[in-house]
Amino acid sequence: MIHSMRETRIGKAGLFCTVAAVLVGMLLLSGGLWCEGASNRARGGDLPSESESRNAFLGSGPFVQIPGPNPIITPGPDGAWDDGVTEAADAFRDVDTYYFYYHAIGAGKGYRLGVATATSPLGPFKKHGDKPVLDLGPKGSWDDLYVACAMVLKDGPEKYYMWYSGHGRSPKHRKWSIGLATASHPLGPWEKYDGNPILKDFGYVGGVVKVKGKYRLYCAHPISGPGYKGDYSPLAVALADSPEGPWTKYPGNPLMEKGDLGDWDDGGISEAEVLYHNGMFHMFYGGTELYGPRLESVGYAYSFDGFKFTKYGRNPVAKRQANPNAAAFAEVHAIIEPPFIYLYHTLRYEKHNNRSFPWTEDLGVQVLVTERPFGLDMPVLNLESLDAGKITRLHDSPSVCLSTVGKVALTAECTYSQEAKKPIRIHVRSSYDGISYDTSDLYTFDSELKPGQLSRKTFELDTRVRFIKILVENPDESESVSNVKITATLGD
Repeated sequence: MIHSMRETRIGKAGLFCTVAAVLVGMLLLSGGLWCEGASNRARGGDLPSESESRNAFLGSGPFVQIPGPNPIITPGPDGAWDDGVTEAADAFRDVDTYYFYYHAIGAGKGYRLGVATATSPLGPFKKHGDKPVLDLGPKGSWDDLYVACAMVLKDGPEKYYMWYSGHGRSPKHRKWSIGLATASHPLGPWEKYDGNPILKDFGYVGGVVKVKGKYRLYCAHPISGPGYKGDYSPLAVALADSPEGPWTKYPGNPLMEKGDLGDWDDGGISEAEVLYHNGMFHMFYGGTELYGPRLESVGYAYSFDGFKFTKYGRNPVAKRQANPNAAAFAEVHAIIEPPFIYLYHTLRYEKHNNRSFPWTEDLGVQVLVTERPFGLDMPVLNLESLDAGKITRLHDSPSVCLSTVGKVALTAECTYSQEAKKPIRIHVRSSYDGISYDTSDLYTFDSELKPGQLSRKTFELDTRVRFIKILVENPDESESVSNVKITATLGD
């Protein structure tokens, strides 16, 4: 959800429709609507055949939510371009690298776009450079105030497109419009299209898919429509034969609206990405209630044709309450890698560093498990070094939620110096609510001492507690250790 600095801030007839409707109804009643297919997120392909649509579902149980090692990205230090409000833009996998694009306010300027990368879906993520990858336009241009809501699509070898939302200072540019940028690599350099904006007054970019050579641009539009809370919006789409357009707004908009009064999403939805995966269209979106504060959980909707979306019967699929102190999961983007769906989002807190919701924001991730059995590796701590005689702080470790898992193991890795005399010690602290942690250890483990070598040791834990955090101690008073990594493997 974009915050202004000025604020306080199937179509197929006959038998197929009948069979599909019956199948979906049966699956919703049984609690499962799942995705199968490729291990990477799909953004293009052909429209689903009748048999593909019938076989697009697997399993009979609900999504299992596991909060990630949050926060995974935080604002930069004072004076950095991203030292203020930081929000999710797009999550994108290319070959063996994960890219998390985000927009941020900082250094006295409006929203600009940055990116962080990782080699695994849960991080650790490292910010790319110390400048935005897409900056504001020149004074007087249509995007000289805000550049936000990036959506990246790979459309061939060394051919990447980025659609984004822009906003200008002048009265004629005070509505969110859509721009296009191109690059030969996901990190850029990104070059803005000379014909920008390619689509005027179309809100916040959520996602772009390419199906049978045609492009579909899904956006949150119109922003703050009648009956919508804050700057929440319904879902709309525009169509084109090329990335540059011309783009035509679909006459049947909106495609999906807020819930009925009393529903969990009756206040509206924040911009969300539509994915085309295994012959179907999928959307995970943040939704809020109309009355009360802006508290967002994540819902799921699906479509056979990309125009008529059906909300999943067991929404929300990722509840904010599962993540300690979370007030909202907003601007949701997904990467589907069965049996996991990674939901990257803006993470807002109830309270954080003596500041109240909603003006403290980080970036986070939720994991949805679609099949059992499973094993999920979650990074807990990654330290370049740990000085002699030092111990990490409880704050350094994310809360690891064990409520929905049956097994958990901790793996400790480090590299000792040749003169090392003592192994590192692992302290495990537990919590009922994920906020207040015990002052004494639930478990204490010593790793294996291997002077001058890499040491790796795994410990299995009891999962009868709800949350744990990890501290790492170096009891060696003379030698530091390097490349300290603690990984929690969660399973059932």
